[in-house]
Amino acid sequence: MKMTLRKDAEQIIKESLCRVLPDEAVKRTLAEKTFASGNIYLVAVGKAAWQMAASAQSVLGQRLTGGIVLTKYGHVQGEIPGVVCYEAGHPVPDAGSFRGTEAVLSMTGSLHPEDTVLFLLSGGGSALFEKPLIPEEELSDITAQLLACGADIVEMNTIRKRLSAVKGGKFALHCAPAEVFSIVLSDILGDPLDMIASGPASPDSSTCRQALHLVEKYRLNISEAARKCLETETPKSLDNVESVISGSDTELCQAAETECRRLGYTPVILTDQLDCEAREAGSFLASIAKTHRNTSESLAFIAGGETVVHLKGKGKGGRNQEIALSAALGLSGIDNAALFSIGSDGTDGPTDAAGGYVDGGTKQRLEECGIDIYRVLEDNNAYEALKICGGLIITGPTGTNVNDVAVLLMAGSKDES
Repeated sequence: MKMTLRKDAEQIIKESLCRVLPDEAVKRTLAEKTFASGNIYLVAVGKAAWQMAASAQSVLGQRLTGGIVLTKYGHVQGEIPGVVCYEAGHPVPDAGSFRGTEAVLSMTGSLHPEDTVLFLLSGGGSALFEKPLIPEEELSDITAQLLACGADIVEMNTIRKRLSAVKGGKFALHCAPAEVFSIVLSDILGDPLDMIASGPASPDSSTCRQALHLVEKYRLNISEAARKCLETETPKSLDNVESVISGSDTELCQAAETECRRLGYTPVILTDQLDCEAREAGSFLASIAKTHRNTSESLAFIAGGETVVHLKGKGKGGRNQEIALSAALGLSGIDNAALFSIGSDGTDGPTDAAGGYVDGGTKQRLEECGIDIYRVLEDNNAYEALKICGGLIITGPTGTNVNDVAVLLMAGSKDES
């Protein structure tokens, strides 16, 4: 049964990710767009930047005057005609981020009203697309502080957009008087345009007061120069931008639902707005397994969203791996249950894994290797534990980025016979 559950999980992951790739959505959006008579410059930023840019180039071809892709290390999948590709650091910006951003700003620096910047944006852009208003070292330090304290993505971006020359609508101002036509792949719950990748081409709905409150809330160590940036308000309106959302976590959950049903499970989407501690999410999903352990029909419980992790230890892992490993505690001994949790971009935290898979025997297998799950979680070292028990899910870069999805699979007794 466990082999069947693992096989089903792998199939659900594969098909769900395929159905939320941005290729077709980008092509459909461009087919409906009428561009002005001037030059078209492509700027693609984020973990899905290469995939989105390749789709756009296949539609526009020679109509493109030039283009730049700025994505995470290892995410460039080949050459795109007429487009220069840069790779950079994530989740903390690095020299590659700054170099690629300078190239974008140079290409879009002296545009005319009849020109268009085709801006393809996906999650991860906050780290990848950056020209800091404070020293680079301090920006990296503040980003690391926010990650360590468990700030959610909206809170992080409220801070980061004020420390940047391109975030919070400032890139759109830089491109004026040209039009910015933005196609956005959402990785934030509720699809707030001004928070996805810190909204380089969106009016900012957050305020200086909110940013300063976060400094106090998380006791961030910042310089006076950084504080002055946080006290400077961002653009609240932009008249040269048109934006279209092309994908979201809701679609990922629906794709998982469709594949679960095809495989014979009765699926239930619990939420596409999961927003809590990763360990709490894992424990909650395991509690559902306890309730339905004697089910006669096969069930699939789906939860999409983005959890957070408070870093206490010095181990290796990510939020999806923590969801899976914490669920393993509650699933122990439930032979007809398995759970996986993945990041749709294929990278969970600073690791090469997309997430983790566990079942009713994971806890026992780890104990036989002398590993205590609770201690592993306290050290934030889920990666190593899952690696030992064969629970890592490795997809490589997927070409999309629409948050995370966790699925609890329950094999029904009537389906076992």
